Amino acid sequence: MQAQQLLAALASGEAVSGAQLADRSGVTRAAIWKQVETLRARGVPVEARGAAGYRLPWPVQLLDATRIRAALPRPCASRLGALEVHWELDSTSSELQRRLGEAADLSMVLAETQTAGRGRRGRSWLSPPGLNLYLSCLKRFDRGFAALSGLSLAVGTMVLRAIDSLGIEGAGLKWPNDVLADGGKLAGVLVELSGEYQGPCAAVIGVGLNLRLTEALREQAGQPACDLATLANDLPDRNLVAARLIAALVEGLREFERHGFAPFAEDYARHDLLAGRQLKLSGAQGHFEGTGAGVDARGALQVRVADGALRSVDSADITVRRA
Repeated sequence: MQAQQLLAALASGEAVSGAQLADRSGVTRAAIWKQVETLRARGVPVEARGAAGYRLPWPVQLLDATRIRAALPRPCASRLGALEVHWELDSTSSELQRRLGEAADLSMVLAETQTAGRGRRGRSWLSPPGLNLYLSCLKRFDRGFAALSGLSLAVGTMVLRAIDSLGIEGAGLKWPNDVLADGGKLAGVLVELSGEYQGPCAAVIGVGLNLRLTEALREQAGQPACDLATLANDLPDRNLVAARLIAALVEGLREFERHGFAPFAEDYARHDLLAGRQLKLSGAQGHFEGTGAGVDARGALQVRVADGALRSVDSADITVRRA
C-alpha cells in the first residue's frame, strides 16, 4: 500500500485496523506502519487508536478532477483549459512551466502534495497531502508584461472572492498578494512571467490556500498562519473549495485581460490590511517608515511619510509597526 492509498483508506475519519489495511492491500502490517510514518512525516496527523487501528482526526476529501469540473459554473467549465489533479509534484507551477509551450490557456494543475512548493522571494511553501490546496494556473496575454501591472494584487482579490463565495469571512489582503486572517497567512500567491515585454507573454499563477493546519505545521511554517477551518463553522468539501477558486481565477483573469487592475481596485481597497497602518519597509528604496495609503492604478503601494509626501513602492518587505 502506498501513502496515497493509505490516505484514501483513512479518508472517512473512521478508525481502520492495521490488520484490515494489510489484508486489503496484500502487504504486511509492518509495511502499513511504514506508510503511516510516511504520511506523518509529510504532516498528516495519523492517530494510532490501539486495537481500533489508525484514523484521521477529521474526514478528508481527496481531490477529484471530475468532481471539481462538475462543481464549476457551465460558462467557466467551457472556458477552462486542462484540469489535472496529481498526487505529488515538485510544484504545480514548475509542472506548468515545463509544459509552457503546449499547455492551453487557463489550464489548471493541482497536487495533493508538493515536494518543493514555492512562495515569494524563494521561500518554501509547506504542502502536506490532503489538508490544503496547491494550484497553479496558466494565463496567456497578448499585450506583454507592460499591461500586467497589478496582476498579483488582482489575483489576491480573486482568492478573496472565492473565499467569500463560500460564506467564509474574516480574510484580508496584505500588499502585494498575501491573504491573511486571524493574524496569520491564509493563502499566498506567486506570479511568474515569461515572454515579451510588449508582445505575447504568459503568467503562471500559483496559489496555496490553507484549509487545515495542525499545530505542528503552524510551528514549521516559521510565521503566523491561519486556515479556513479556523474561520468556518463547517469547512466545505475540498473539491468545492477548489472549484470556487478555479471559477474565481477563470472569470477574474478574463476580466483582468480586458480591463487591467481597475475592476479589482475597489475590492482590494475594501480588504486592504495595510491602509492606515504604521509600516516599516525595506527594499530597493532602503529602509523607511510611513502610513499605508492604499495602492495606485498600477498596484504600487502608496506610503505617506513623515513630511506628508506619498511614496510609491513596487517591491519591499513590509512589517506593521507596533503602536
